[in-house]
Amino acid sequence: MSDYVIYHNPNCSTSRKALEALRAAGHEPQVVNYLKTGWTEAQLQTLFAAMGKTPRDLLRVRGTPAEALGLTQPGVSDAAILEAMTQHPALVERPIVVTPKGTILARPLDNLNAVI
Repeated sequence: MSDYVIYHNPNCSTSRKALEALRAAGHEPQVVNYLKTGWTEAQLQTLFAAMGKTPRDLLRVRGTPAEALGLTQPGVSDAAILEAMTQHPALVERPIVVTPKGTILARPLDNLNAVI
């Protein structure tokens, strides 16, 4: 198993560029198409903790049902957002990259430079 993992949406240009950058740097990451595999609460909690982020920090609104689900409203708990993320995987901002140097959201793509 690779020391590098990318939680990848192949339809996202930023995600595709991040995967390309990892490979150009000589790394062949494990590619997780989270839209197909989904998320578990434990998995997301581990990733968010590694990044020092909360579910709200990584809530993707554009192109998702976040607003329709009421997740963008003030006062919505992290637990509610986390639960929604397990039911609607697209609610998690992407791409998330895990490397031996750290775990980051590679958006903007320049964030990747710190961990490869």
